Amino acid sequence: MSLHITTHNAEETIRFGKLLASGLKSGAVVAFFGELAAGKTTLINGICQGLGVPRPAESPTFTLVNEYPGPVYHIDCYREQRLSEWLELGINEYFYGEGITLVEWADRIRPLLPETTLFVNLRQNFEHDTIRYIEIDGLPEILAPIAKLQTVNWKL
Repeated sequence: MSLHITTHNAEETIRFGKLLASGLKSGAVVAFFGELAAGKTTLINGICQGLGVPRPAESPTFTLVNEYPGPVYHIDCYREQRLSEWLELGINEYFYGEGITLVEWADRIRPLLPETTLFVNLRQNFEHDTIRYIEIDGLPEILAPIAKLQTVNWKL
């Protein structure tokens, strides 16, 4: 089962992120895939807003992990690709804890991701650079509540 969403600008991507946040449960891990400028951080910003994070989410490219109230953990794997280094940093504590964990550039640590991970792939439309195609995959029991949310008119 996959969900497919198209957003037409950053505001829609953020609104969809807020809606997606309402379907996430404690302990959720969401892995984001996509090229540079695909909209990963924008979608994560919407999710964080939906989870009540009081400030804009910034990609933790240099710090590797940003921790927000909730708890919400925002991990960026762009700079560190060695699985052993992530294990030494204690990534499993994030994955198997009570918080919601959002992972950018997750393809770099895919073997470490829990089997209950929600996978979000973003693609940019290069003819219309504000359009994003979002595909969400995961276990049916995790996707089902999110699929129900998809019927809400989140573009209002």
